[in-house]
Formats: sequence, C-alpha cells, structure tokens
Amino acid sequence: MLSEQSAATVRATLPAVGAAIGEITERFYARLFAAHPDLLRNLFNRGNQASGVQKQALAGSIAAFATHLLEHPDSRPDAMLGRIAHKHASLGVAPEHYPIVHEHLFAAIAEILGDAVTPEVAAAWTEVYWLMANALIAVEKRLYEESGTTARRPWEVVDRVEETADVVTFRLRPADGGPVRGFRAGQYVSVQVELPDGARQIRQYSLSGAPGEDVRQFSVKRVSGGDAPDGEVSNHLHARVRVGDVLDLSEPYGDLVLGDVAGRPLLLASAGIGVTPMVAMLAALAAEGHDAPVTVVHGDRSPADHALRNDHEAYAAKLADASVHFFYERDAEPGTRTGLVDLGHLEVPAGTRAYLCGPLPFMRAVRTQLIEKGVAPADIHYEVFGPDLWLAAQG
Repeated sequence: MLSEQSAATVRATLPAVGAAIGEITERFYARLFAAHPDLLRNLFNRGNQASGVQKQALAGSIAAFATHLLEHPDSRPDAMLGRIAHKHASLGVAPEHYPIVHEHLFAAIAEILGDAVTPEVAAAWTEVYWLMANALIAVEKRLYEESGTTARRPWEVVDRVEETADVVTFRLRPADGGPVRGFRAGQYVSVQVELPDGARQIRQYSLSGAPGEDVRQFSVKRVSGGDAPDGEVSNHLHARVRVGDVLDLSEPYGDLVLGDVAGRPLLLASAGIGVTPMVAMLAALAAEGHDAPVTVVHGDRSPADHALRNDHEAYAAKLADASVHFFYERDAEPGTRTGLVDLGHLEVPAGTRAYLCGPLPFMRAVRTQLIEKGVAPADIHYEVFGPDLWLAAQG
C-alpha cells in the first residue's frame, strides 16, 4: 500500500510523469546499456529495443502500476505482476538487477523532468518503484523455488520438422540424459543462443507438444521484413540449428494455463503462431478426457501457413464435444471460412472460459466479440508473444 503522503504526491505528478514516460524510458535504457552493455547483449531482446516496443511496455507498466495504487489502494495488480514475474523468471532476472534499474531509471526521471523532481517527488516515486520491485522479487522467488533452479539447461535437438515455409518445430532432450520436468499446457521456455557476433540472446517460445512427453517441443516462426527488424534468434534457429545441436533452455514458465476447467465450456482462439500454446492445451484436454464443450477457433493467412494444423485437428477430434472453426484470408477449403476470425455465427455456451493467443488486433477483436456474447471479462485469458503492450495499457 502506498503511504498517504506519497499517494498525494504521485496523484499530483502522475500526469506529468505519464506525459514524459516515453522520454524517460528512452533515456533510462540509454543510460542502462551504456553502463552495462552486457545486459543488452545477453539479457534484453535487441530486436524489441530497436523497434521500441520494450520501452513502451516498461513505460506502460510503471504508469499502470502507479494508477492502480491510486485507484485501488488496498490491492495490487496481481495479474500484471504475475505475468511480468513469469517473464523475468524465464530470463533469470535476479534481485540484484532491481537496484541497477532503480539507479538508471531515477537518474533518467531527474534528467527529463529537471527541477520538477523535488525530494518529495523523488521519494514518492521511489516508493512506487520499490513496491512494484519487491512484489516482483517475491513472486519470482516463489517461481524459482517451484522450478528448483534459476539456471538454463543444455538440451539436444533430436528432431526438426518444417511445419510451413516460415515455421519450424524443434524437439529436444536433456543433453545430460537427466529427467524431463513436467509443464502446464500453455507455458513457454526461454531459449538462449549464441549469435555470430558473440551475443547470447534469449527468446521465449511456447511449448507446443503434449505435456508429459519425455521431450521438449517448441515451434518457431521466422520473423523477417516488415516494419520491425528481422528476428535475430528466429532466423538463427531456422538457418543454423539442426539435429544434434545443443540449445540452452529455461524451465517452463507462463501464467496462461488451463487451471481447473473440469466441466467448464472452453473456447481456444488463436491466430498465426499463436496456435502453439493452444495445441498443447488441446493435447492436455484430450489426455484428461475433458467432456464439456470446447470451441476451437483459428485464423491464418492460408491453410499452407497454418502451422501444426494436423495436431490442431487431431487433438480436437479426440475430445468428446469439440467444434473447430478455421478462418483463412485466402485459399479457404471446404469446411473452413474465408476472411478474418468472426465469432458472429458461433454459439458460445454460458460459463465459457476463453484463452486467446495471437496478434494484439486479433485478440482485442475476439475479446470484444466474446464480451458481447456474454463471456465475463474475468474468464478471458490471453498470451502476448513479446512485450505486453496490451496489459500495460489496461492496467
């Protein structure tokens, strides 16, 4: 809980800080990487830094956290904190990183806002920062304890499957021959690779295989062209990683998991490479004998671009009561629909819990349609690949 004095100061200064938060985070990252270049090479996603999305996510999360403290003083935004903590744990973020961030973030605030940062203002926003940081440290500590380690582990590639022109699936076993720890359908792992310039970059990929297997399976879409830089790691994995190579993987993390869904109608909606956690969820539901209705929705550019389509259909077919609805922008086949995902024709049973994964515009559109159909906002869960701009914007 924010102290009464600090709450008054934060409320008075939030508009000014919020208006300048983009400049503040720009200056913060410049300072941070100048002092600690190893963090950019080996921890932070260089692509997200170049495109600016990581800066937007940080700015939004700080402003959203402060706003929540003011509007809901007796609670914390645990959904936001939990999602960030899972991502941090997959990266190996440690308590000692937080004072470093504090040093450079508050130096950036002082540089951008100048004389407006009085001792009272600095103290109030320091309180906000450490409330958020200590909450994250506590959640991350619990996640590390549950996983049993903070370290990544070497895994050997035992199979490589070309799913589509732009998606490849890797299957891996522990290089040390040790046991494979279980995971919850919907979770992801961090994968660290050494790039040609020596940087050891890390990316997260959803586990797309069935829980309980003695291998890890994840599927990678090659990121190329467009408004953003080419994906360093995705292109490296596509071009260079073959059977017999070894990759460093974290333990599984992520909070987009099914939980207790016995007897609940479910809707699993995905687009593009967002299919990966949904396939794992369908595999888990099939293994558990889920007998309530399951609505499967997926959108893609074409059937040829639909990665893991065979698994998508096969696991759905094993369920007692499943309906499958595929949408393709072109080359739609009989039994599928042409165009973007539209739930207008679907009956969504009362009490449905929904899971979404895909581009932000897709998830926003589907979420709106689900709410219009009576699905409670609390029953709509989602996963964003990359910095969570939607979460930061929602607070």
